[in-house]
Amino acid sequence: MTTATTNDILRIAAFSDGDAGGNPAGVWIGAALPPADAMQRLAHAVGYSETAFAARQGEGWRVRYFSPASEVPFCGHATIALGAALAQREGDGVFALSLNGAAITVEGRRDGARVAAALQSPPTWSRPAATDLVADALALFGYHDADLDPRIPPALAHAGANHLVLALASRDLLGAMRYDLEAGRALMQRHGLTTIVLAWAEYARKFHTRNPFASGGVYEDPATGVGTAALAGYLRDLGWPHGGAIDVVQGEDMGMRSLLHADIGAEAGGSIRVSGTARTLSEDKGL
Repeated sequence: MTTATTNDILRIAAFSDGDAGGNPAGVWIGAALPPADAMQRLAHAVGYSETAFAARQGEGWRVRYFSPASEVPFCGHATIALGAALAQREGDGVFALSLNGAAITVEGRRDGARVAAALQSPPTWSRPAATDLVADALALFGYHDADLDPRIPPALAHAGANHLVLALASRDLLGAMRYDLEAGRALMQRHGLTTIVLAWAEYARKFHTRNPFASGGVYEDPATGVGTAALAGYLRDLGWPHGGAIDVVQGEDMGMRSLLHADIGAEAGGSIRVSGTARTLSEDKGL
């Protein structure tokens, strides 16, 4: 049986803003994955919103993701962190990943103390959000129908996990986001959501987002690759004038500014490429 401790966990901030910001993720790499209950305990002990566990499988890697409270099917920032760790361990390259429900790739390229990394998301889809879900979400955050951006209607969006996308009419409304964690967890579990993507369009190709992750026991993530992929896929479906890519700023309201870039192909339902940089964290120095 594979044994693992928190000392075996690499700590890497994904989608960093230079030498600061980004979303911390745990990364464990070993010969074989530990039992699920051991991975869950380790993820809880590490305390980051996600920890990725990877083991060699054929020419690629078998990967599972755990939040402090539960396993999730896919996590973007932990995948970027894993790509950085694999580049540091194996050399620059594109790595094939086998997830619970999808096969994807992550690329890692070393650049001094940082690593540039990019993931290819699972296939995407989106559809209009049900009226009761939108009403529940607005009530959770204390928003009203008039607070929404009518150009981007509420939607369910998927890029390996399910997200509710709510586009807000102003940056001030985004900054005012507040909610009760337990109420948010109940809502997300009731509607089968991994996160809620709250977004504001500064202009057509630049978005500011916040990402409550109550389903995983986390109030808010400072950078969410899978949420960004889901948002980008929805914008393509919507016919938004994205010009082939969007830039996303996330985490500013947490003091952890993070930068994400999403390349949007023309194929409906196609994978989204999400990229950024990653930096290694020190337990002593923290963030």
